[in-house]
Amino acid sequence: MSRPTVAILGASADRSKFGNKSVRAHLAQGYEVFPVNPKGGEIEGLKVYTSIGDVPVERLNRVSLYVPPAVGLSLIESIAAKGCDELWLNPGSESDELAAKARELDLEPIIACSIVDVGISPHDMSE
Repeated sequence: MSRPTVAILGASADRSKFGNKSVRAHLAQGYEVFPVNPKGGEIEGLKVYTSIGDVPVERLNRVSLYVPPAVGLSLIESIAAKGCDELWLNPGSESDELAAKARELDLEPIIACSIVDVGISPHDMSE
């Protein structure tokens, strides 16, 4: 059976940032993690994709946003084009406008912390 997939938009190499804690939390829970950051490079030993369109799977189980709402709005069309079962708007990434746009594109935004959802408290994650 294949592992569930997640793209982390706004993934960070800085272990104090939630965009990094989410990468580590999803890895710990058995997800196949695709960090996405326009800077590229490597995060936690994983290749970083510069856009969600570059992620090498047809459709994702989960997309988790750690970007400001304005950035999320600029990415939402490409997220919809890629396709996902769950769109997570984490604290700080959510806005009414972004949630409405996601719904227009047939995405159902989940406005909550995806790290907590996988059973890990981000506050317990040491840097």
